[in-house]
Formats: sequence, C-alpha cells, structure tokens
Amino acid sequence: MLTGMKRKVHDLRAWSRSARHEQLVLHLPGHVIVDYTAHEVVRPLDVPFGGRVIRVLDHGYRWVRVHPTGSGGGVMGDALTAQLDGDGLPRQLYVDVHGGEGVGEDGLPWIDDLYLDVIGNWVVGPECPGRVTETHIIDGDELEDAVRDGRMTAAQAEATWAHARAVESALCAGTYPPLAVLRRYLEDPYT
Repeated sequence: MLTGMKRKVHDLRAWSRSARHEQLVLHLPGHVIVDYTAHEVVRPLDVPFGGRVIRVLDHGYRWVRVHPTGSGGGVMGDALTAQLDGDGLPRQLYVDVHGGEGVGEDGLPWIDDLYLDVIGNWVVGPECPGRVTETHIIDGDELEDAVRDGRMTAAQAEATWAHARAVESALCAGTYPPLAVLRRYLEDPYT
C-alpha cells in the first residue's frame, strides 16, 4: 500500500444515513458480492452526475457491490457498486479504482483507494438488457492533492488515470467484466 492511501472496507452496516437495513455477503468464485438494502433512511443521498443531481439512496434502495478477488495487495484494479432504487432500477454505477484489494477475515472486501472513481448511467428496461449511456471520471482533485502531498508519484497518478479511462471505455463498450457478474447476480441472486 502506498503511503497515505486509504484502506476502505466495504461494510455499510454502521452507516448513519440508514436507520434500518440488511446486508448480505455472498462469496462466488473470483468475486465477493455485498448486497446492502436500506429499508429506512434517515437522510437520502443526492449526488452530482454530469450536469444534474441524482438520488442514490432513499427508502428501499440497494447498493450491490461486485468485488473481484484474487489480485491482492499492491495490484491496480477496480470494484463495482450498482446503486438501485426501490423498484430495482439502476440509479448509478460507481467504480472504485484501487491499488490493491482483498477480503478480510470477516469476509468483507477491502481496497486501497486510488482516489479516482468512474460513475456511469446504466439503462435497463424491457427492450434493453442494460447498457451504459454516460460515464464520468470523478475525484481528480483528490488525486492531484495526493500527488502534491507526496502520497502518490506523478507516474502512479498517470497509471491511475489510464486505468480509470480503461474502465470507462469498457463500461461504454459493454465489456466491463464485473457488470456481467452484476447482471447474473441480479437475475438470480442464489447462483
């Protein structure tokens, strides 16, 4: 782990925005799925997306994390979270770009955050099995701060940007592997 990088464990059970929730953790070959449902929300969450604001958390919303396993610490990668509304429709795809990942003894996935994230608009409907129509790379200012503060080198930041752009391209092309895992899980969560 690079100095100053934040290790994030994907566990939303203690989230103060939700008064009543459930969290399921499912281990599949090559992935951990964390399926969090906020049954009762204290404070909804609205976030910027492109030139608009979207709601990503409210009563009945689900956040489903698809976390690849196997690359371990020190290897650049990414993990996908789908934010779904109370009807199960996608509100946003959120991809964390990281510098290493794993699964703790508690079975929960963790990443060493590399600051950049990719967000996407995932359209799903009766005639569309799901396609990403818009993406944005966010939190570039946090990455710049990390370089300025010496937590990352300029070369590491450049590699992080290249990885985020590759994720963005794969999302738009429909070839992003965690999205296929997410689709299968949402169609049949017991597989």
